[in-house]
Amino acid sequence: MENNRGQWGSTFGFIMAAVGSAVGLGNIWGFPYKCGANGGGAFVLVYLILVISVGVTTMLGELAIGRKTGRGAVGAYTSLSKKYTWIGYMGVASGFIIVGFYSVLGGIVLRYMLGFLMNLLGMSGFPAEGFFGAWIANMPGMLLFYAIFMIINIVIVMGGISGGIEKFSKIAMPALFAMLLIIIVYVACQPGAAEGYKYMWIPDFNYLFSNFFTVLKVAAGQMFFSLSLGMGCMITYGSYLSKSENLVRNSLIIPFSDTTVALMSGMCILPACAAYGMEYAGGPGLLFNTMQTVFTQGMGGTIGNIMGFMFYLLVLIAAITSSISLLEVCTAYLIDKRIEKGKDPQRVKMTVIMAVIAFVVGLPTALDGLGTNVAGGAWMNNPAEMFGLPVMTATADWLDFYDFLAEGVLMPLGAMIMSILIGWVFGTKKLIGEEVEVSAAKFTGAKFFDICFKFVVPVIMAIVLVAQITSFLG
Repeated sequence: MENNRGQWGSTFGFIMAAVGSAVGLGNIWGFPYKCGANGGGAFVLVYLILVISVGVTTMLGELAIGRKTGRGAVGAYTSLSKKYTWIGYMGVASGFIIVGFYSVLGGIVLRYMLGFLMNLLGMSGFPAEGFFGAWIANMPGMLLFYAIFMIINIVIVMGGISGGIEKFSKIAMPALFAMLLIIIVYVACQPGAAEGYKYMWIPDFNYLFSNFFTVLKVAAGQMFFSLSLGMGCMITYGSYLSKSENLVRNSLIIPFSDTTVALMSGMCILPACAAYGMEYAGGPGLLFNTMQTVFTQGMGGTIGNIMGFMFYLLVLIAAITSSISLLEVCTAYLIDKRIEKGKDPQRVKMTVIMAVIAFVVGLPTALDGLGTNVAGGAWMNNPAEMFGLPVMTATADWLDFYDFLAEGVLMPLGAMIMSILIGWVFGTKKLIGEEVEVSAAKFTGAKFFDICFKFVVPVIMAIVLVAQITSFLG
């Protein structure tokens, strides 16, 4: 049955795929602007503490459950007990919702990368100013690049675990690290960049103490989403692991690598903002408006186009490595169902079916022009306009509406319940410890993980859940 489902070809391949799943727009886009808007060094300090206490723990739990059961999210929880099947469906639903709107954003990134490439080739890639606002109201263009990005995902996931996802990740992730380093070195040489490093690395404890709850909830939400936790990705990827893999080691390597990329992204963007007089707290527009201005007007000329092309290429790679893991979560659900019935997995067909459905579900994200609405040139209005709902973050556009359902509710709720099951129902030693020690590796730090599963993760996830709901509905 494992052969029918697929298996990782090597430890390196699995780690690159798992790190790729974690490294996405949340790192390259989310971390820098949330860091910039929430105290810089204060945010980084809280983020690192949360990665150690919550991220590593939850990562180990999901990998262990996946490998122990040999199933995707739904099948894994069903194997533990049929009464917990609904938790698995929450994970699949999260991945399903996210892959739709995530692919819309991926399509925009693809357009920006091609724009800088066209500039390098002597063509007009896009105007220096106002492109983002005009593009999100360009419905044919938005739909075209949304479709192209989704097709890229389909082709990779159809190739299977070792032949598709692993093969792509083994090339893509080292390339991403290399491009990040090149951009970091270039930005570091720019006059004024030092102020960005100071802001990012020196904590302002006065700011932290006066804004502690805000920094905590933003850092926790960012860490959780960035690591691909609570959406079934790591359970699904863990289900393809061999019993010889050291789960504790992998649960340390993946968060460490993901956090390294997030910090490196901050070291690209925040010093660049400082060097070229841009705002740190550029919000979601930091990735598109602010960075385009940095490359086209700040750096300018050929070097600006080269750096712009490289930057958006690495963002595109990060987006793809995350989105293929989300599509795999959905595809694995159908494959597991077919295998249970004694049928051939038909991976290619199952991948296309799930991708087409996800594409349809994600269409409103593109059709409302990220909140542009019909009045601004889009083809659909946001949920508030369509259904006469109060205007709030969760109804301001379809992207935020879907994000509210997945990141705001399903993901933190699922992770909180998982940690309670591991810590209080099944027991850390039985559910995690026995699976860890299958590979002849002692369950290092068993007491630490037990405390985290019982107390730290449930409390932090409860805070994130309440904070996310309050934020989206505020």
